[in-house]
Amino acid sequence: MIRKLQAVALDCADPLALATFYAELLGGRVVVEADDPDWIEVAGFEGTTIACQRVDGYRPPVWPGQDRPQQLHLDFDVDDLDGEEKRALALGATVLERTDRLRPEANWRIYADPAGHPFCLCFH
Repeated sequence: MIRKLQAVALDCADPLALATFYAELLGGRVVVEADDPDWIEVAGFEGTTIACQRVDGYRPPVWPGQDRPQQLHLDFDVDDLDGEEKRALALGATVLERTDRLRPEANWRIYADPAGHPFCLCFH
């Protein structure tokens, strides 16, 4: 029987840079194992571990197109959507879609991390 989700692994070209982004965004820390610099984890925050793994020839997803689909995205609950957006952008995220501008009732916004993976900041 499966007990829990251990980690979500994100492919990327530079695992240290991507792990640093998520550590700063989530208030975690970067964990580098000396024997495997191609697999770096972000730990020390509430939730499932995020791992960043080096992939030769990595090509980021193109959102919202399907030529290189997103395959997965991460959703993060926040208390202050505007404040966390500013922080995410300062850390290197880019806006993919300001959903709230298209639908005023929307409680999320869509971004890409520095390696191009989509993620959402969600206000509940």
